[in-house]
Amino acid sequence: MPITTDIAVWVRRHSPAAVVLFCLAVPLWPQTLAGIQPGVLPKAWITGGPNCLTLPEWQVHEYNPSFYILRESGCINYEKPFLYLIFGRDRALLVDTGAGASDAAAVTQKLIAKWAQQHQRAAVPLVVAHSHGHGDHVAGDKGFDGMPNVTLVPAAVDALQKAFGIVNWPEQAGSIDLGDRVIDVLPIPGHHPAHVAYYDRKTGILLTGDHLYPGRLYISDFPAYLASTRRLVAFTESRPVTHILGCHIEQSSTPYVDYPIGTMYQPEEHSLELGRAHLLELLIELERMKDHPVKLPLRDITIFPREPRPGRGEPQP
Repeated sequence: MPITTDIAVWVRRHSPAAVVLFCLAVPLWPQTLAGIQPGVLPKAWITGGPNCLTLPEWQVHEYNPSFYILRESGCINYEKPFLYLIFGRDRALLVDTGAGASDAAAVTQKLIAKWAQQHQRAAVPLVVAHSHGHGDHVAGDKGFDGMPNVTLVPAAVDALQKAFGIVNWPEQAGSIDLGDRVIDVLPIPGHHPAHVAYYDRKTGILLTGDHLYPGRLYISDFPAYLASTRRLVAFTESRPVTHILGCHIEQSSTPYVDYPIGTMYQPEEHSLELGRAHLLELLIELERMKDHPVKLPLRDITIFPREPRPGRGEPQP
């Protein structure tokens, strides 16, 4: 029995474990994965310490030759956000610009130059966009000011609609064609009013920003967050999802245990990648609590419906 838009009815008849196991066993997208480009994720990420003098300010990982993951060091900012650089034939897309004293512009330009050299071609133009507008995702924007061949899309609803062709916000998805590479752009407000997810059709990777990642999922608008999660589930019913990648890791490798706010060094942190089962688990629990939202620790995530802290969307420590 497939998950439907009336998921709450079905959930009342089944345990969360049964729902997740069923959805894992019976994919809701076509069986063929033809055209999906594979890639490799690292076994562990650099966090920030124990000795900051020996660590790079950025960890750059090549998932595959056209998809790069950047992580800002916890020695620069405890948020340690992840950024994503995706190359198409005609242009590249950078999602987010980092936190604090971020020099994402310089790092990204060097990567684009290296990519162009490897492919024996001229550097491609860059589109800089965001998962959402909190400070730890837009702090590096200023570094892109005045750069040639760079288009900066502000983290605002009207700007996102114009850049990605989203007519009806937040119900309708938009897209951007990088040249033989289409990225779907899905409005998912709830954590932030101008939050979006990005789905890369080439790799099957779904970038969910601060909506879903291994850590504390801060919810400022619960009805909007629930509706956004429903849309993500519906969107992924007919598409392969190889990984769900968010912008932070706050969870430890020990189930139900997260690192406190402000932790710089996380030597035993959770993996970055989640799967569609986590998205389904999230929706199940949100549906259960929709009339009475409460903090709920789960194995790999914590649902956290609270008033946001200015600048990030977190509660006060």
